[in-house]
Amino acid sequence: MPKLFATIQYASDSECIPTASQFRKWAKAAISVDTEVTIRIVDAEEGKMLNNTYRGKDYATNVLTFPLTEDPHLMGDIIICAPVVATEAMAQGKSLEAHYAHLTVHGILHLHGYDHEVEAQAELMESIETAIVTKLGYPSPYLITEDAK
Repeated sequence: MPKLFATIQYASDSECIPTASQFRKWAKAAISVDTEVTIRIVDAEEGKMLNNTYRGKDYATNVLTFPLTEDPHLMGDIIICAPVVATEAMAQGKSLEAHYAHLTVHGILHLHGYDHEVEAQAELMESIETAIVTKLGYPSPYLITEDAK
């Protein structure tokens, strides 16, 4: 079984952010090799700055992944923007916890080299995410409730 070495950093004043043990549980469910990761929960200002600096996008996004190395094991950073996660969860009719779980899994899969820029890759990544998230006991992350439409 692969080992997870995770550091969780809280740099957000948002309410209802999951615990470090929850983030570790979700990350562990998504790893397939030994992985060392820092998961940093940020507010919109830091999220926007990082997205602008590294992707040239002038807004805060839900999750950013920064792979650092693949040898001797995976290493990287995952940035999750708490206010964006909360807004998206509400708009999509999802529980906040389920959305955090999904975005944590999504970030870990990016560390593993999965991407969603090409449709075939996006379909593969989404199917893996769905399998992991539903195994964790949450609904499929790609189902939008009728209320959210």
